[in-house]
Amino acid sequence: MEYIAELPLLLLIGVIAGFVDAIAGGGGLVSLPALLWAGLPPVEALATNKLQGTAGTSTATLNYMRHGLIKPRQLLLAVVCTALGAAAGAMLVQQFSNDLLSQVIPWLLICFALYFFFSPRMDGRQHPQRINLLPFSLIIGFSVGFYDGFFGPGAGSFFTLAFVLLLGYSLPHAIGGTKLLNFTSNLVALLVFLLSGKIVWVVGLAMGVGQMIGAYTGSHLAVRHGARLIRPLLVVVSVGVSIKLLM
Repeated sequence: MEYIAELPLLLLIGVIAGFVDAIAGGGGLVSLPALLWAGLPPVEALATNKLQGTAGTSTATLNYMRHGLIKPRQLLLAVVCTALGAAAGAMLVQQFSNDLLSQVIPWLLICFALYFFFSPRMDGRQHPQRINLLPFSLIIGFSVGFYDGFFGPGAGSFFTLAFVLLLGYSLPHAIGGTKLLNFTSNLVALLVFLLSGKIVWVVGLAMGVGQMIGAYTGSHLAVRHGARLIRPLLVVVSVGVSIKLLM
């Protein structure tokens, strides 16, 4: 069966991606290059990435919710807007050729990795709220949801940054809200890709198991250590991915 030889390594990469994503976001910066390395065409890689990403974000979301870091009712409108954006992005990306995506994806990954490296550090404290939930949901929910459905890697970090800088959330609560919206965008995009038949199931399920293990472990550590763990990991992930891609 195709990709069988790569499955043990991809499962391990899923663990790492789930761990990183549960704490700092950006797990797609680990998993998507791995899927492309394994030989999946770009659209199939994006679709399969949604399957394994949904497994990880669902695990982290449930864990953060259990620890009181997510208020689902408060973020209901943001969830709806994120879902609409993700559906639109996942439908649009399938209109592009694999050749174009093969050229664009590496450069997008480099740009986002550099952005995360040079962006202002978040210190874990609460900040003044700049906008209320209505414009946050309409603007951030839809636009980042669209990006996550269209491309994906780094969407969690964008959500986290928006929660901290715009809603004034502390970093642990921002990570909790991020996982809820990230799970929403992953699930909706997965359903769109499911209809298109682009998912490589054996790869996605193997990495999904790894994602759940990593997400469970990472979310527990994030709850326990908060910003002391989240901040350094954001920087380490950005630098590591940047060096790998530039090489």
